[in-house]
Amino acid sequence: MNQLGVRAAAAGLTVRATAAWPESTVDDAPPALPGFVVSSFSPLVAEAAERCLRKRYGAPPGDSATAVILVSPLGDVTSAVHVAHAVDSGGRVGPLLFFQSVPNAVAGYIAARWGLTGPVVCVASAEAGMDVATALIEDGDAEEALVVLAEQAGTAGERDSASAVLVGTRVEGLNSTARGDVDSTEGVFGRVGTT
Repeated sequence: MNQLGVRAAAAGLTVRATAAWPESTVDDAPPALPGFVVSSFSPLVAEAAERCLRKRYGAPPGDSATAVILVSPLGDVTSAVHVAHAVDSGGRVGPLLFFQSVPNAVAGYIAARWGLTGPVVCVASAEAGMDVATALIEDGDAEEALVVLAEQAGTAGERDSASAVLVGTRVEGLNSTARGDVDSTEGVFGRVGTT
């Protein structure tokens, strides 16, 4: 079990699947991700998420009330540095870099590809990621949460890495809304859709 899986279990969540990139020495570089350029950040996140979700579902299940929570202390550093150099030198910044400069872009890509209909959230720490996952599940905003932690290498000799965990409630299919603890229109972000 990876670091996120240990944190999830400590938070009282059921770990349904875990994955990482790299998982072996064969993992040289994450597969390219259409629409994401210059940086390994988004491909890294997508590959760890893909591996985790495949372990649980095989193929995309479609219409799954699963939240996607992206954890990254610094975000996409490579893209930020690339944009800064381009701006400093008077160069052109391509439109794809604007799109991918927001970490939610890859989280949204994962949600769309897999038919995940839960909230998409980005946070800076694994602890915050598990807190959000717990709150979303307990409040009935999601049945499961996919939490992906991504870290780009900061120095020579280090490797980019990502880990993912798919979590749910202790008893599969039972959340606080199903138990009647919470008004079904109220979730982690407060009352929604009512006046």
